[in-house]
Amino acid sequence: QLHSDLDKGVGTVKYTLSGDGAGTVFTIDETTGDIHAIRSLDREEKPFYTLRAQAVDVDTKKPLEPESEFIIKVQDINDNEPKFLDGPYVASVPEMSPVGAYVLQVKATDADDPTYGNSARVVYSILQGQPYFSIDPKTGVIRTALPNMDREVKEQYQVLIQAKDMGGQLGGLAGTTTVNITLTDVNDNPPRFPKSIFHLKVPETSHVGSAIGRIRAVDPDFGKNAEIEYNIVPGDGGNLFDITTDEYTQEGVIKLKKPLDFETKKAYTFKVEASNLHLDHRFHSVGPFKDTATVKINVLDMDEPPVFSKPMYTMEVYEDTPVGTIIGAVTAQDLDAGSSSVRYFMDWKSDVDSYFTVDATEGTIATNELLDRESTAQYNFSIIASKVSNPLLTSKVNVIINVLDVNEFPPEISVPYETSVCENAKPGQVIQTITAVDKDLSPAGQRFSFKLSSEASNKPNFTVHDYRNNTAGIETRRNGYSRRQQELYFLPVVIEDSSYPVQSSTNTLTIRVCRCDSDGTIQSCNVEAIFLPVGLSTGALIAILLCIVILLVIVVLYVALRRQKKKDTLMTSKEDIRDNVIHYDDEGGGEEDTQAFDIGALRNPKVIEDNKIRRDIKPDTLRFTRHRPPAEDNTDIRDFINQRLQENDVDPSAPPYDSLATYAYEGNGSVAESLSSIDSVTTEADQDYDYLSDWGPRFKILADMFGEESYNPDKVT
Repeated sequence: QLHSDLDKGVGTVKYTLSGDGAGTVFTIDETTGDIHAIRSLDREEKPFYTLRAQAVDVDTKKPLEPESEFIIKVQDINDNEPKFLDGPYVASVPEMSPVGAYVLQVKATDADDPTYGNSARVVYSILQGQPYFSIDPKTGVIRTALPNMDREVKEQYQVLIQAKDMGGQLGGLAGTTTVNITLTDVNDNPPRFPKSIFHLKVPETSHVGSAIGRIRAVDPDFGKNAEIEYNIVPGDGGNLFDITTDEYTQEGVIKLKKPLDFETKKAYTFKVEASNLHLDHRFHSVGPFKDTATVKINVLDMDEPPVFSKPMYTMEVYEDTPVGTIIGAVTAQDLDAGSSSVRYFMDWKSDVDSYFTVDATEGTIATNELLDRESTAQYNFSIIASKVSNPLLTSKVNVIINVLDVNEFPPEISVPYETSVCENAKPGQVIQTITAVDKDLSPAGQRFSFKLSSEASNKPNFTVHDYRNNTAGIETRRNGYSRRQQELYFLPVVIEDSSYPVQSSTNTLTIRVCRCDSDGTIQSCNVEAIFLPVGLSTGALIAILLCIVILLVIVVLYVALRRQKKKDTLMTSKEDIRDNVIHYDDEGGGEEDTQAFDIGALRNPKVIEDNKIRRDIKPDTLRFTRHRPPAEDNTDIRDFINQRLQENDVDPSAPPYDSLATYAYEGNGSVAESLSSIDSVTTEADQDYDYLSDWGPRFKILADMFGEESYNPDKVT
């Protein structure tokens, strides 16, 4: 109840309530100030409420006092039972554990207020699972209550645990959970054979390594504790058999180590021991964890195939042995009681090429082809033997024939050597070590000898030193070599073997002379390097070559430009001056005319034959002969032409034209007048062209045209 000192009880004061749960959980009487709960309260849902109250004047609606705050606390009652939040539980404990062995701890939670009364005080107890397990009432720890609980007797246990509040007193609330406890296995049981003797029947034809029977020892343990190892106790017959463990069934698998023969022995007896692999020292006192049983094996007689006297035959034969030569024999026999004869034949799958044959009755092997060891050094094939009484029973044996070598190939140098010698080499210096190979199969201790051929023995350049160990050294005999004089030397070396008959071959070594430094390190073996200056690096040589190439290009361009300039001065028009040759009315000179005016030769003077006289140079042996004295007016012109002719003869850049110079026409009115002979006032009679006949056959036609005897003024054009 709320009450204000200003409330006189006449109804002038009104009480109001606000805060947590006001109007929903709690309500207030406006006149008396009594606070009531209008619904059930749950401490676990909300343990307290914070409210605010105020007294207000009924008429003015104004507060009579400041607002006050108060807390309503919900008092707890025992209305929640304990609960196992992690249940149901699963636990395990090893079998044969002692009393009090820890199993598991359970925990129950009570939602009631632990600070008020005993509502949250929990006590644990076992409702189901005694007398095997016990539980601590306060901590909830579960422990074993009986000793030597055996998994093989009972493996699973279900324990019902109760948690009760109010300290376990009458009227308290309780909750339960289930704990499933499994006893885990320990190796507390040895393996045991269900019977002491095992009988097995095995055919004598059983293959080595095959399983001939199974025995089993029983171990009630589980997992690795039940793993069993089987061993044969040393004794009678134990060396013919072996036993292993099947990891899935834990059975002992007996296998055959050696072949059985009914005719030799019909029965075997031995003992087998079974023991655990993983032992537990806590149970050694129980006794030995192993057991023993006897195994008796009876061998069954079977009709067997023939048996060869050897598991494999090895024979030898020389190559080139004549066809049909017997090189050996195989033997097989029937070991059964009723002995049968045997027939032999080749296994065609192993001797496809039929190099050998076998006698069907005697088993002798003979050659069927000529053999070559260098082609095939060894033959491997099979021979099959079958019983005449039962051809289906066959056996096979492997035959290896080694082809022996006959010395028919000479030894040769093993590899092509690249031999070099320094120019500054000294006498006796080893420049190459050589070895030899022989295509023949070299016998043990095969020796090769090395020497120079007879024609090279007298030359003072190189010699061969045989080291007597199938190698030889090439040694120098001179003090220095010169690449300029001889770059390559060819040295014939004779190699002989030590087999019979002796075979030999002559092998030629090529020795190159190289430039070396003072330490004998080769610097260059190229021919071009002979003329290069010593001491220049590769980069410097490349730079020099580039400079030379650039200079050559400049010279070629200069010569080409100069020729082009001279050619322009020789041309009076766009047409070549050779096209403006004087035309004659004659029919031509036949083949001589073709030879005289070979335009192709004029265009490319390089194709002129060596035995022909150049057309553009006056022969040195020619002399000018004149039948009449020249006119005085032509002396200067003749001297001028001769001077220019001589200048062009010695000029290497002059083109090979018949007309070496042209004279420009100066036009009418010139004081000097024209220098051309065409417009000259001098008559043809004043000119003497007899010297043209001295210039050779190329100028014969001109000499005939302008000579004294053929001159006719009426025909001049």
